[in-house]
Amino acid sequence: MKIATGTTHKIPADLQRALALDKAAIVAWEGITPLSRNEWICWTISVKKPETRRAHIERTVKELKEGKRRPCCWIGCVHRKDKEISPSVRSILKNKNHR
Repeated sequence: MKIATGTTHKIPADLQRALALDKAAIVAWEGITPLSRNEWICWTISVKKPETRRAHIERTVKELKEGKRRPCCWIGCVHRKDKEISPSVRSILKNKNHR
């Protein structure tokens, strides 16, 4: 099954599998913008632990079905090259790197 991807990130296999198993989730996924899909993908792949990644995938499926269009409390994809990182996100990243 061909599933739409994001603007910067390609959809990883584990997220693609989870979406493909849930018809309501895949309909919701296909109904959001490429930028929104990119945020979900980046949020999912930016974690370090496999168990956190699994939790993010489960939450993505659940929250898409609830009508959410982007992950809550996420600073946004810092990998995009089409826009400059905002000053507030730059500050968050700076503080994160100094821990």
